[in-house]
Formats: sequence, C-alpha cells, structure tokens
Amino acid sequence: MFEAPAGWEKATIRRQVTVPLRFPDGYATSARVMTFNGLVDGKEHLALGLGDWQRSLTKAAAGGRAPLVRPHSECLTGDVFGSQRCDCGPQLREAVERIADQGGFLLYLRQEGRGIGLYAKLDAYALQDDGLDTYQANVALGRGEDERDYTAAAQMLLALGVERVRLLSNNPDKAAQLDALGIDVTQRIPTGVHLSAANVRYLSVKASHTAHTIDLPLAE
Repeated sequence: MFEAPAGWEKATIRRQVTVPLRFPDGYATSARVMTFNGLVDGKEHLALGLGDWQRSLTKAAAGGRAPLVRPHSECLTGDVFGSQRCDCGPQLREAVERIADQGGFLLYLRQEGRGIGLYAKLDAYALQDDGLDTYQANVALGRGEDERDYTAAAQMLLALGVERVRLLSNNPDKAAQLDALGIDVTQRIPTGVHLSAANVRYLSVKASHTAHTIDLPLAE
C-alpha cells in the first residue's frame, strides 16, 4: 500500500454525481463525476468514472489488469471551442470513448496552457504567430516550458483506490511524474494522431522536443 510523503494531505472524494455526456459527433455515454477534498493545489479537478469503472477497480484489486486512465489537462480553446491549434479536443473525445469501452477514469485537470493559465496561453499563441514554437513561447513569457504538476492527479487516483494504471497518454512526463508519486504505470498507451493544417508544427515540436509518442507522416 502506497503511503503519501510527509506533508501530503490524503485526498478524499467529496461528491459523486452521474452526468450524461454527448459530443458534437453524436457519441454519447454517461460519467460518474467525482469531486475531491484535500487536493494539494486547491484546484477544482474532476475524475470521470467511465464505462464499468467499478469492475475495473475490482479486477485490479484482485491482481488483474490496471484501469485505463487519462490525465487530461484543461484546454478551453480546444475542448470547448474546437480550436485547431492543438489536438486537445480530439484527444478528449477519443479518451472518453476508449475509457468507457474498457472501464476506467478520465482526470480532468485544471492546468490550462501547460499550467500557465488561459490568458498567458493566448499570449503564447501571439508569440507563436511571430515564429516561436509552443515551448519557446512559454519561456519567452518568463514561464516554464511545461509547468504542470501531477501531484493532485496522484492524490485523486489514490482516493479512488487506484494504485496501478494503464496510462492513455503520449506524454512521457505524465508517466514519470505519476511513477515518482507512487502510482504504478503498468503500460503507456498512446492516443491517436489528430493532425490538422494548423497544428502540424505544434505536434512536431512535441514529438521532437519532449519525446511525445506521435507518429507524424508530415514531420519527415
């Protein structure tokens, strides 16, 4: 049993409510949406239990395969408005269906713009329009390339009874952080490649600069 480091408050589930979901393409499912007390950053992160998530917990506790989990960082422009400058919206849509099919959790993390916030992300977009890439733009604003911290995500998983995960992500940093925080990442499963004319440079830089598992036919 994993024990949180000193100074880590144990998170608890605050409330659960069932929410029917429907995406613009017509795909529909339902989620058990959970809120938490005691998260280290004080933000309103959510866990969505999808598919037969309870059975996935039971199987994992009996030594079976770990639940499928995606920590998804909030992206207002991509998730809500369908921005083509990133792949966040399509990744969210894909993740919900894949997790619902297998049973597991989507963690919706309030970490807009790799943790720098919405206004700063839009400032970074302006710098990208002037020629900087997505990471260079964050640094030019005096911020880190990626300021996201997955401590709260680990707290949420432990509150849900999840100590092992099959991680649905292209980002090796998510796996490394969760491993360091005591979550056993038994498998890392990449999402699909959601390419558009507007995001090809964005995806190429993620693949080349931070080793995201993205197979880009146009990047060669």
